[in-house]
Amino acid sequence: MKKRQEEELKSKTKQLSVKEGVTYGVMDGAGFRYITPYALAIGASNAQIGFLTSIPSLLGNFSQLFTSKAIEKYSRKKIIAFGVFLQALMWIPIILVGYLFFNENINHVLSANLLIVFYTLMIIFGAFLSPAWNSLIRDIVCNKCGEYFGRRNKIIVAIAVGVMLISGLVLNYFEKINYLFIGFAILFGVAFVSRMISVFLIKKHYEPKLKLEKGYYFSFTQFIRRIPQSNFGKFSVFIALVTFGVSIASPFFTVYMLKDLNFDYFTWVLVIVANSASHFIFMPIWGKFADKFGNFKVLYWTGVLIALIPFSWFLTIFTAKISLTAVLVHLLITEFFSGFVWSGFNLSAVNFIYDAVSRQKLALCVAYYNILSGVGVFLGASLGGVISSLNINFFGIITPILFIFILSGIARFLSYLMISKIKEVREVAKYKDGEFGKEIRQMLSPVHFIRNLPIIGSMFIK
Repeated sequence: MKKRQEEELKSKTKQLSVKEGVTYGVMDGAGFRYITPYALAIGASNAQIGFLTSIPSLLGNFSQLFTSKAIEKYSRKKIIAFGVFLQALMWIPIILVGYLFFNENINHVLSANLLIVFYTLMIIFGAFLSPAWNSLIRDIVCNKCGEYFGRRNKIIVAIAVGVMLISGLVLNYFEKINYLFIGFAILFGVAFVSRMISVFLIKKHYEPKLKLEKGYYFSFTQFIRRIPQSNFGKFSVFIALVTFGVSIASPFFTVYMLKDLNFDYFTWVLVIVANSASHFIFMPIWGKFADKFGNFKVLYWTGVLIALIPFSWFLTIFTAKISLTAVLVHLLITEFFSGFVWSGFNLSAVNFIYDAVSRQKLALCVAYYNILSGVGVFLGASLGGVISSLNINFFGIITPILFIFILSGIARFLSYLMISKIKEVREVAKYKDGEFGKEIRQMLSPVHFIRNLPIIGSMFIK
């Protein structure tokens, strides 16, 4: 195939991938973001909320052990399309679980457990395709990864935000007329249709040939043994430790708002949207930062700020004494800051992988990286679920959920101490001392913020 023709096919696939990202954003905004509220609506306990996060993550990421072998036999595009198709189908039994709970009065423990089973299968199918997708998209996007993925992720987040807001209004309406299940069924039906459209778009992707030379494979055990000498291995452990600290609290922010603070669905979604809107604004900017200064520099500065987020959530114990409005404002500010930090951290983490791993080993390394992260999620969310289920007050005034916020912050900070063991792998231009900090301050200035207020229609303009 001529080089010019191949470049045209890659360009077309990059555009298709953005469109596929839109369909994913719809599923995310109407589906994934509402799984925890759905679980609470059908009677899930705090421990079950923890398992709803921990079990799918662990099993899903371990399923990636088989992806590299599948790539040897099947095309990456077929693996991705098949995984997305199975993932879409799981929305049907998830809707059925709610029907059985609301209309057939099955036990809330059984309904929550069934939800965990079907949601776990959904995550397994999505996780299984992840290494194949990362390998394929890396072949398509050869240069300026930060800029491309910053723009693509910005679009996904914007779509998810819009869908989430509409979905919150839908649920509020159906809750008021005592037909909450119908509201969730509509949302998850939209998620199902959107994910099926993803299958159609993925089948139209161009797939460059991938020739796997003999000796490319190494086992997960070998990967673990090489960690002390491997820069990518140390990076994977760092991310797993961060994920552990984050997962102690992250599944329970929604529980705290809906159960402890008694937010309605639309108020809850406003807080979530503050985070997503911040992602939308800052993701492409972080992409340019990463391309200029390197991914490690962004990881270094955002990593320490991640530890502050759960402490800010804990401080609602004081704003709650003022009014519920004060709590809402507090959380809106907290989540906007969270979106700013996480947009840089997540984008740079993904790009770091692309820079650190060769093309042939990318799918395999992504799988092993995700397995370590899955273990971190499993341990963190399980620990948070157990502690949040305790019927005690720590120190006589701190509820179990507020306690796990503190614990999460401490764990995040301790994990950050390992970042000094990681080295940048990308060649970046030299810059003067303080230049990075100067540009960060400019990015956070009111003038710069106003100039970058998101206009959804402009997202699709190159």
